Amino acid sequence: MVPDLKVLLFLSLHLLQEVKSSMVYVNNNGYEGVVIAINPSVPEDERLIQSIKEMVTQASTYLFEATKTRLYFRNVSILVPMTWKSKSEYLTPKRESYDKADVIVADPHLKYGDDPYTLQYGQCGDRGQYIHFTPNFLLADNLSIYGPRGRVFVHEWAHLRWGVFDEYNTDRPFYMSGKKTLEATRCSTGITGANVVHVCQRGSCMTRKCRRDSKTGLYEHKCTFIPDKSQTTSNSIMFMQNLSSVVEFCTENTHNREAPNLQNEVCNYKSTWDIISKSADFRSASPMTGTKEPPKPTFSLLKSKPRVVCLVLDKSGSMNQEDRLIRMNQAAELYLTQVVEKKSMVGLVTFNHNATIQNYLTKITDNSDYSRITANLPHEASGGTSICRGITAGFQAITFSDQSTSGSEIILLTDGEDSQISSCFEKVKHSGATIHTIALGPDAAQELEKLSTMTGGLRFYANKDMTGLIDAFSRISSTSGDLSQQALQVWLESKTLNISRGEQISGTVLVDSTIGNDTFFVVTWTAQKPEINLQDPKGRKYTTSDFKNNTLNIRYARLQIPGTAETGTWTYTLSNKNGNSQLLTVTVTTRARSPTMPPVIATAHMSRNTAQYPSPMIVYARVSQGFLPVLGANVTAVIEAEDGHRVTMELWDNGAGADTVKNDGIYTRYFTDYRENGRHSLKVYVQARRNTARLSLRQRNKSLYIPGYIVSGKIIMNPPRPEIQVEATMEDFSRLTSGGSFTVSGAPPGGNHAHVFPPSKVTDLEVELKEDHLHLTWTAPGNVLDKGRAHKYIIRMSQHFRDLQEDFNNNTLVNTSGLIPKEAGSKENFEFKPQTLKLENNTMFYVGIQAINDANLPSEISNIAQAVKFIPSKTDISALGSNISAISLTIWGLTVIFNYILN
Repeated sequence: MVPDLKVLLFLSLHLLQEVKSSMVYVNNNGYEGVVIAINPSVPEDERLIQSIKEMVTQASTYLFEATKTRLYFRNVSILVPMTWKSKSEYLTPKRESYDKADVIVADPHLKYGDDPYTLQYGQCGDRGQYIHFTPNFLLADNLSIYGPRGRVFVHEWAHLRWGVFDEYNTDRPFYMSGKKTLEATRCSTGITGANVVHVCQRGSCMTRKCRRDSKTGLYEHKCTFIPDKSQTTSNSIMFMQNLSSVVEFCTENTHNREAPNLQNEVCNYKSTWDIISKSADFRSASPMTGTKEPPKPTFSLLKSKPRVVCLVLDKSGSMNQEDRLIRMNQAAELYLTQVVEKKSMVGLVTFNHNATIQNYLTKITDNSDYSRITANLPHEASGGTSICRGITAGFQAITFSDQSTSGSEIILLTDGEDSQISSCFEKVKHSGATIHTIALGPDAAQELEKLSTMTGGLRFYANKDMTGLIDAFSRISSTSGDLSQQALQVWLESKTLNISRGEQISGTVLVDSTIGNDTFFVVTWTAQKPEINLQDPKGRKYTTSDFKNNTLNIRYARLQIPGTAETGTWTYTLSNKNGNSQLLTVTVTTRARSPTMPPVIATAHMSRNTAQYPSPMIVYARVSQGFLPVLGANVTAVIEAEDGHRVTMELWDNGAGADTVKNDGIYTRYFTDYRENGRHSLKVYVQARRNTARLSLRQRNKSLYIPGYIVSGKIIMNPPRPEIQVEATMEDFSRLTSGGSFTVSGAPPGGNHAHVFPPSKVTDLEVELKEDHLHLTWTAPGNVLDKGRAHKYIIRMSQHFRDLQEDFNNNTLVNTSGLIPKEAGSKENFEFKPQTLKLENNTMFYVGIQAINDANLPSEISNIAQAVKFIPSKTDISALGSNISAISLTIWGLTVIFNYILN
């Protein structure tokens, strides 16, 4: 039984798919529903639309050839922002929006460059989040740097749609092959060129051959591979799509397994074509016969419109339980007054077995508009539950105000069962509206989430968590791409606590320099308003009287900070004056301080919306400023089940366990603690303290900046890539975000799953040869994937790479009797002296590790790490030839470390 479970586990790891509501699908070999959205900050420029059309048209033909006549772009929507002037050819969007776009056009943050890139979170084969092109990339003449824009688009589309990775490596541009030759990191090895150093000083430039680094034996840091302009090989697109001969992806026959690139690291040394050809797109698209070129793509021009949103809120009898009605009203009031953007059109519907339109659409311009809606929040709860009547009334509230349901949003909250919910599914599908669902309590309709799934909406679950509903509503923020309009939650130092009579709680709130506009402090209670004292960083004090009560008596008071909130640490104290104990909470929301400086934001989600035991889930959290990743933050996820049981876990950006790439601002962890079936909620807390956070100024998964070409034996260099600082320090900050909800099925009673999940695979094994000893380092896996402590390690070594890869158990076993595994995430160190292999010139050592847990389940074999012993010589190593495929490696004098990753 265990082997079958293990196979199921490993299969499920490769099937993990990120939650993103892309509308793209394949219809008769053509991609439909592709959305390219222009950021509101981009000035109006007709040339952008023309350039996008030309790029996609060119890409369609290139994609058709690259996929061997299987796929092309049939129709594409270009979404322009509200900031652009209206034109007769601009249509109204349906469910297309900036936040769901497949491609975004936006300026870079901090002007770090115009490299096109794709935001990828997940595992090999997982779809990415979006492609980012800058306006300058689309308008400037950069043909010699990146190649034709249509080819660049196909390179990035392969990242986005098929989850493959780059076949170059700017961190390690050269490696030593098994044939003892220095090679450029590339696929295929048939691409020829020269390795040179190009130096410019005082207006004068020179090019010379590369020298070897005295420590690594590889080429010096400034050495660059310059490709021949004319090539004979046809692959690969994921290395240099700019070369005119390159029209294919690397296949099993042409794939370079030795290259130290992300494709090999993440995809188990499989070729890009192997991954692409197994994608869902390919399963639904056979090669087209009888045609050399695909039909030309068609384009729709759409213009974003002001936000139209209608709250559809349950007031059935079950909402009287556990203060649900009050908690719903608290969250709805916060959403209406603090989250929804100015100039939005907002309506309100309440429902039980019938539905009532409380407010037709009202344009939000000032505080009086909010109050006209909040005044109609329900006072009483009674009756049954008819979700479809509520939705229908929501659509009526929208259309009665001369607005279309296409492009509108419904926020649907219910705690009740409804056997008739499916009766309006077809109406919802054809409405063009997006429905965000909030399930309150364990008895909410089981089919509720189908409404959000079919419309691309968000889904949330809240039960007894006092701030669960507030957190959910706070997450349903602007989708326009204008981060200055997005409401953010600041994480408080204190928690929701049950405060006894006469006691008080104190805490702090950190307001960093990227936020502070439209800042609200909200206090809720369960019995009586507490005494409130708040002080800003400059000593200004606010007291209980400054916090205004809501007229609905929903145990809620708020304070709006005048102007812009002071930067620094705010302190507050809440004192319980009631005769009994009660629950008190504090929530702080704010917006960006300046429209020109993007705020630090956090987003989170699970790898899937549904989990079938024993398939593990992955928690993803992204911390960023603008488009740049934030490193070094403390990120904590809290997952709550229907029975209130909570699992708290630290998320990691260390390149181990569930984390694909180290230091990319994506923090992850496996979730396997399945205690019960049903809905689970995810909440993520982000904190940076004591100046530990850094802003990374580099993006991965991007098209390669080509330094130059060799034409007729002459090296012609492109303008040098602008030098940028790799990282920048950041101030302290804190954030809180809801990651929505997911559903578990098949969980074992009591959460007993100790004999199902093995340790996670070691992915960062490194080995260094120090005199006659091999020194190993790696990140410890856990007893259950990346949690706990493994029982033991098995380390084996060989002189041949494939031996460890294909027949690990029959290679030399290393004595690890003194090696005791550490807690998951810890750094492991181990040293041993090879006893069975002679240590002489050019001796190669390959080492691999397996972790075993206390149920005797083994992990997958780690990456295979390599070390090579060299003995010095007086040979002039700088005089080697320039054709890299013919360079013979005869290094004589150093110990060099090479690490090959085998997934």
